[in-house]
Amino acid sequence: MPSPRTNGKSPLFYRLILPLIVPALVLAVWQVLSDKGFFRTSILPSPLAIARTLQSLLLSGELLGHLKTSLLRVFEGFFIGAALGTGLGLAMGLSRFLDRALSLVTGLLRPIPTIAWIPVLILWMGIDEGSKVTVIAVGSFWPVFMNVLQGVKGTDPKYLEVAKLLEKNRWVVLTRVVLPSILPSLFTGLRVGLGIAWASVVGAELIAASSGIGYMIMYAREVSQPDVMLVGVVTIGLTGLLMDFLVVRLEQRLLKWNPHPEGGRA
Repeated sequence: MPSPRTNGKSPLFYRLILPLIVPALVLAVWQVLSDKGFFRTSILPSPLAIARTLQSLLLSGELLGHLKTSLLRVFEGFFIGAALGTGLGLAMGLSRFLDRALSLVTGLLRPIPTIAWIPVLILWMGIDEGSKVTVIAVGSFWPVFMNVLQGVKGTDPKYLEVAKLLEKNRWVVLTRVVLPSILPSLFTGLRVGLGIAWASVVGAELIAASSGIGYMIMYAREVSQPDVMLVGVVTIGLTGLLMDFLVVRLEQRLLKWNPHPEGGRA
């Protein structure tokens, strides 16, 4: 029986074709208007011109080189931020004393935008890799931390009570009760954190870098190459989409018991 949300349409249409219709229409209208001279090519090149630039940058290896640099920064910073966020979230969720002691500090720091830390970290650490990785770690820390903390607090008290009655030690309670319970929340935090990490590295590279996608965009602006700028923007979007897709697929494999592994989407 087809899902009510698919309205009887085939899964292929619903999952693959339908999401492509609007982008295809936008590109077609954009190309037609560009051909008719509605847009200045020095400001907004046509989709075909951007595609040719993309092909050229791929063949020269320039785009892949910048992308590789950015991805290495993202994965390093994201690993640090996610690990710290998971650890602190578990600690505060399991300890009322620690939760109360750190609630004011976390409440003050959490609303600060990641980009606000960039000039501060450059002042403290210079423009080397350390400042960029730290910015990414800060950006990815908060969503992971908050989701893990709420996941621990949302653990069913009945399970904890049963573990207590069975006289299970804290390690067994953590690994057999708490961790399985927070996995959906953890993956939500990882998805959001990875997206923020990707945005953070681009922001850091726009301000202080000699390589990376953000640097490529900034340099293209300085030498008036809007096609290169837009290739960088498209690359950011496609890479972010791919990373989110991979995290969702990993979640689906690990959490087969979760009915909505894509954040509630059927």
